[in-house]
Amino acid sequence: MITTEMFDNMSDAVKHQDHIPAGCHGVISKGSVAIVTDLNFPLPEGTHTVILGLGDLNGLMRGKRIPVEQWPRICESGNALAMSLFAMDMTCDVWETPVVGFANGFPDCHLFPLHAPVAMPWEPGVAFCFARAESMDHAPLSIDPRQPLLRQVERAAEMGIDVQVGTELEFYLLDPQTGLPRDTGNECYGLTRAAALEPVLGPMRRHLADMGIPIEQSNPEYAAGQVEVNIRYDSAMIAADRVVMFRSLVKQLAAQHGLNATFMAKPFLSESGNGFHFHYSLWSKGRNMLASGGKLNKTGRHVLGGMQRRMAEASICGAATVNAYRRRQPLSFCPVNASWGFDNRTVALRIVEGSDSAVRIEKRDAGADCNPYLMMAADIAAALDGIAGKAEPTAATAGNAYEDHGAPPLPLDLASAISLARGSGWLCDVLGGAQYEIWLQQAERELDFFWQQVTPFETDRYLTTF
Repeated sequence: MITTEMFDNMSDAVKHQDHIPAGCHGVISKGSVAIVTDLNFPLPEGTHTVILGLGDLNGLMRGKRIPVEQWPRICESGNALAMSLFAMDMTCDVWETPVVGFANGFPDCHLFPLHAPVAMPWEPGVAFCFARAESMDHAPLSIDPRQPLLRQVERAAEMGIDVQVGTELEFYLLDPQTGLPRDTGNECYGLTRAAALEPVLGPMRRHLADMGIPIEQSNPEYAAGQVEVNIRYDSAMIAADRVVMFRSLVKQLAAQHGLNATFMAKPFLSESGNGFHFHYSLWSKGRNMLASGGKLNKTGRHVLGGMQRRMAEASICGAATVNAYRRRQPLSFCPVNASWGFDNRTVALRIVEGSDSAVRIEKRDAGADCNPYLMMAADIAAALDGIAGKAEPTAATAGNAYEDHGAPPLPLDLASAISLARGSGWLCDVLGGAQYEIWLQQAERELDFFWQQVTPFETDRYLTTF
């Protein structure tokens, strides 16, 4: 099992950009003895294949399956993989980017293991290992989406801050043949529906826990076939890595039950979209910096003010497709403005209070298909800027945020989000020039693809009319 300590080690390795040292000549032992490398990366007993994977440009898990006999070589030298992993869209289409493309022949990068591989319960003999990437000269990759988050995590650490993040993700379970849910009707939080889903969700929760992803709870969501799962909070990099693993593993586990899982932001126009809620708290010396007496304190207000200020220009990090903006509708529980309030699910930034340890800011604008590294990087940068600049938020929204016309608006379509991001030197600095450009290039290509389509709506409405 991947433990928190293992993930801590992962984060430390990434934080210091330590690559696997030369001379890692681990010995593979056949039989009943666990396989151990010089890096203390034991392989589960009976392992014959190791999956080495990480998140791509869109936070989708990609990598390779490796025969166990190759494991010592992987530890010593890494595993070559095309750098286009970080410069291709969600359909694996590539284009000319600032760092990788046709001009330089789509070169390789190297993947190195970050932790001891963990057995996959539903694939006997197969173990999974999360990887980190570096260039062939062992330098950090400017287009690795983990890098912007790493920089903000390091920045926070220099300020004596550990950013803790809990995540909530929504997804649909669909019939592969029809592309529709097999159940009908809205049974949000319904225990009857939960019992019907338990043959799928029960093993899913247990397998995910076995893979090092601590699940706090699951429940039927607002639409037929829709599920929400909460992943327990942890340090930001650990939380982001777990989301990337979670989405990939959920799709695999759903397939085991003859279902397709989708995190697409808005698969059905008339039904609830799939959101991704981030719960942020900042800790220093064992204390939640946002809280005093179980309430949001002055530092918390500064964090809130910083996040509110940058929400609009950072929207592209949480919603990077045409479809993602179809979630942003009035009365949809997806925010349309950068409002905030106390225990208010109509706002973008929901303040949760209680005990000091429970006080947090829930950010509710991102789609479930977003890249968690980029979204967290932008959010944390804004929060730290808020502390440094003693930012203050606008007045809290006490009622329906969709009627709060004084709250700063959020972009409601991809074109507007791109325009705001293109005008943001701040976002360019946070993501890094190369990452920023590739991310926006992809969004612009998505918009171009959309405008080049003749939709069923158009043919249904105009074909026989004109």
